[in-house]
Amino acid sequence: MHFNVRDEIIALTPQWKGERFPDGRPKVADKYLTALRTLTLEEVWKPIFVKGYENQFEGRLHTLHDDGRKLIGRAVTATFVPTRPDLHETTFAVGMEEGRKGNYNQWVIDSLVEGDVAVIDMYDKIYKGTFLGGNLTTAVKAKTKTGGAVIWGGIRDVEQMNKVEGVQVYYRGIDPTPIRDFIMTGFNTVTRIGAAVCLPGDVVFGAGGGVLFIPSHLVAEVVDGAAKTQVKDIFGFEMITQNKFTTAQIDRNTWTEEMLDLLMDFIRRDPRCEAYRDLDWTEEYRLAREGDPNDTQTAL
Repeated sequence: MHFNVRDEIIALTPQWKGERFPDGRPKVADKYLTALRTLTLEEVWKPIFVKGYENQFEGRLHTLHDDGRKLIGRAVTATFVPTRPDLHETTFAVGMEEGRKGNYNQWVIDSLVEGDVAVIDMYDKIYKGTFLGGNLTTAVKAKTKTGGAVIWGGIRDVEQMNKVEGVQVYYRGIDPTPIRDFIMTGFNTVTRIGAAVCLPGDVVFGAGGGVLFIPSHLVAEVVDGAAKTQVKDIFGFEMITQNKFTTAQIDRNTWTEEMLDLLMDFIRRDPRCEAYRDLDWTEEYRLAREGDPNDTQTAL
């Protein structure tokens, strides 16, 4: 048994073809993290949901700050179970052999780099399950710069945590007790947050009171797909206002070639669409010509 194993992380994420961190996690480019900050939860959710990734969102979480700030970064995952003496002895000894310092939660925090988000399955443990407090939140901020964590468990020292600028944390509950009686069984392995599945290197998108985990190999497509949704909305509102198309036509998943041609002309002419002029619509035209077998209802 070992923790944060490069070869295992690469084996878990074979569809990622780009750059990787030294630990093997997919390194989604910063430009996509920046672009995601301009998008809404629904715009980001739709492109992965229609591909069958239906277990990527969890909304039963509290937020450290309720001011609308987003939490976006690359996932560092960890999974914990209740304590058991022989298992603790075994796993902790492995960590010591690997040169890790402090308790299990400190192992995770020590590994973070800029742009990371800690994604922690504390099996919904709140009493003595407070993964973050004031000190470790300060460490998260220092290491990640953008700061953040998603914890299926507890936090403590909330007043101190609130004073750490630029941090956002999603969590299940608050308790004054320090963290106790838990064992790490996975570090940068498959992790479950409530109803959602997260792999190391997934991009965490926290917004609107919930968290979406975007598979690393789909991030570029998600960003482009969300941008297409945005510009189609601008166009659609105009067409409905001018009575050129009905809401039923606009809301279809697959548009006709005539509608796409009008959209292309609209994007070229309308100054609001300048940021969308480099998008590739080849796939949309193909579906318009050949038909989309999934287009049996209105758009999601």
